[in-house]
Amino acid sequence: MVNISHSFDSSIIRSYDIRGVFNKTLFEKDARVIGQLFGLKVGKNNTVNIGYDGRHSSKPLKESLIEGILESGADVCEIGLVPTPLLYYSCIANKSEGGIMVTGSHNPKDYNGFKFVLKNLPFYGSDLEKFAIKAKNFSLKDSLGNRYKKCFIDSYLNKIFTNFAQKKKINIVWDSGNGSAGEVMDLLSKRIDGKQKLLFKKIDGNFPNHHPDPSDPKNLLFCKEEILKSNYDLGIAFDGDGDRIGVVDDKGRDVPGDILLLVLSKNVLKSKNKAVIIGDVKCSQVLFDEINRLGGKSIISQTGHSHVKVNMKNYDADLAGEMSGHIFFKSNFGFDDALFASLELVKFLTNTDKKLSEIIDEIPRVYNTPEIRIDCDDDKKFLLIENVTKSQRKLKKKIVDIDGLRVKSDDGWWLLRASNTQPGIVLRCESKSMDGLKQQIKQVKLAIKEFDSKIAKNIG
Repeated sequence: MVNISHSFDSSIIRSYDIRGVFNKTLFEKDARVIGQLFGLKVGKNNTVNIGYDGRHSSKPLKESLIEGILESGADVCEIGLVPTPLLYYSCIANKSEGGIMVTGSHNPKDYNGFKFVLKNLPFYGSDLEKFAIKAKNFSLKDSLGNRYKKCFIDSYLNKIFTNFAQKKKINIVWDSGNGSAGEVMDLLSKRIDGKQKLLFKKIDGNFPNHHPDPSDPKNLLFCKEEILKSNYDLGIAFDGDGDRIGVVDDKGRDVPGDILLLVLSKNVLKSKNKAVIIGDVKCSQVLFDEINRLGGKSIISQTGHSHVKVNMKNYDADLAGEMSGHIFFKSNFGFDDALFASLELVKFLTNTDKKLSEIIDEIPRVYNTPEIRIDCDDDKKFLLIENVTKSQRKLKKKIVDIDGLRVKSDDGWWLLRASNTQPGIVLRCESKSMDGLKQQIKQVKLAIKEFDSKIAKNIG
């Protein structure tokens, strides 16, 4: 029996995963203890699948993580350097009790962390907070698990192509941003009929060409240039671990995550009239209104891939998505998979006479702000939103308060929520007109000013 006591840096335990700066807030010893604790959770002789991304710190963290799991008595199946969706798929394919992906996702190259699956459901939030408490005092028995390797790439590709049908050629620019989706993206593109241009497919933890975050328009510039120069039909980009998608249409325009979700929703609703579709609280009202108009049932969820996955199960939803580019299909086990989402988009576009730009231009026009991030101390941000919420209730406003505060009026809405990853609040506004958008911004500034005039002044 070995007694262990360990403390994590308080900043690395996040709402959806564990994330920190390698050798500053996140260390190999942390990875070992995380492995020990998760191994104890899954139990002796049960299997934990382990994948990792292309960051330079991922290999040493992966090795320490595996060492810890084995010391707990659990077994380890190594699936290699892969995108996160392949980790999720592998847990289903070999019926493992759990899985951990070593990844910094879309964060800068010096970051890294861990995403968890337990019994094919997210392991997050309070589960991770309990890790931090238990790490301070726990014991390991003298027991060592088994370690083996298995590649799931071929079976994964065969699975996601099962119902793929293409009626016409399509020309696509692909960009993995040197992230861990590069190899699988290359293999996937070879199965699609048409001209395929691959950008930055080589996996490189330095991310030498651009940051692997497709939600930021500047990271899509290479896609746009290729589309406009050579008349491609669309561009598809992935984040650092391949669970978020970014799309550019044939006119070189960014397709926001909520509009992409609406395009995919229209396709789902063609085959299932009353499909249940989830969007996160940051999504445009147009998404929810159009889904309902087309015969579906729309649901607003908290932001965060773990929350959405749980809601997928709770509501038996057919499709879900977030502004950030996480897309979830029930037909693909309900996990966020940008590679599968890209195939569903390609399938839709090759079975219609319309271009992606034409489909997007049919969607009702609204005006909205991007996500506006405003600094606010961690010990103040939740209290601020709580106070604003109480005030809006007294004013009899139409509100959604499942994740921060979303206030709706006839002309639009505004959203105020606490950031889950940094000391700050996030604001977003939308309206049917530019003048209406200015009014929404004015309304949220007034609502905040009642409790914190300094933060209200920082809103443009």
